[in-house]
Amino acid sequence: MDFSLFLQNCLIAAQQVVILYLIVAVGFIADKKGVFTEKTARAANDLLFYIITPCVIINSFLTTEFSPETSKGFLLAALGGAVTHILGIVLSIPFFRDLENRNNVVFKFACIYGNMGYMALPLAEAVLGSEGVFYCSAGIIVFQVFTFTHGVWQMNRGNKGEGRFDPKKLLLNPGVIAVIIGLPFFILKIKVPEIITSPVAFIGSMNTPLAMLMLGTYMSNAGLKTIFRNKEQYLVALVKIIAVPVAFYAIMKLTGVLTGALFTACMIQASAPSANNTVMFAAKYGRDTGVASKTVAFVSFASVLTMPVMIALTQV
Repeated sequence: MDFSLFLQNCLIAAQQVVILYLIVAVGFIADKKGVFTEKTARAANDLLFYIITPCVIINSFLTTEFSPETSKGFLLAALGGAVTHILGIVLSIPFFRDLENRNNVVFKFACIYGNMGYMALPLAEAVLGSEGVFYCSAGIIVFQVFTFTHGVWQMNRGNKGEGRFDPKKLLLNPGVIAVIIGLPFFILKIKVPEIITSPVAFIGSMNTPLAMLMLGTYMSNAGLKTIFRNKEQYLVALVKIIAVPVAFYAIMKLTGVLTGALFTACMIQASAPSANNTVMFAAKYGRDTGVASKTVAFVSFASVLTMPVMIALTQV
């Protein structure tokens, strides 16, 4: 291994992570000053979820030229996303098994599901450009499939009745719809006029700053004075941002299935911190949203140290 090259790549990735977290810091301060509060951020969540992030995904299809190589890459990226989630499920099996502790399902969910849309997607865009967004969009589809099936079951464990999922929500969610819209333009090589592509691109460009500002408001209200005292959160971080990406890296290196930018994009997803969905699902299924928020905030903080290393490893 060329250590100097590894260090250079690590510094580049670290710079991108720090840039994103500087925006998080602005959101944190804005919440403290009452300029942009968590309440406002939650109201803006639907805008991000239903409009802005889909525009990012659609734009990635409109700006990527179709070829056998790119179509194969999309399928391989989806495979990488599936492997990531399966690893999370398997590696978290020994932990948080006592359902009498109602917080354990929150911790286990946080071990499995990463911040695909709000962390991995912006970072992939920063490191790899539109190619990274294109590959990450495949991972987001896989994320939606897993969260609305296994994720619903997981978060609802211990509640009265069995965890169920709605097939309509599985198919009719913004991530999948965005791919359904963008994919035909990609496959059929349809040239879309600038009067259409420019608004889509402009709206999509809000994804990174708004997502990071919102995360800052969540962190501001998570009780940072006690955020480092919960031992379960350290275990979640160990599984989610260390064990899962290391195992993913080892499997891909041994099999050689993923290489180049595709490998980097999938590793960004594999090493992403716990998903913001942890908080939303906790609220929906009667779990402690305070515990969920602190867990997401803690693992997100820790990922500042781990993600650059994991990303740099794929570029050596």
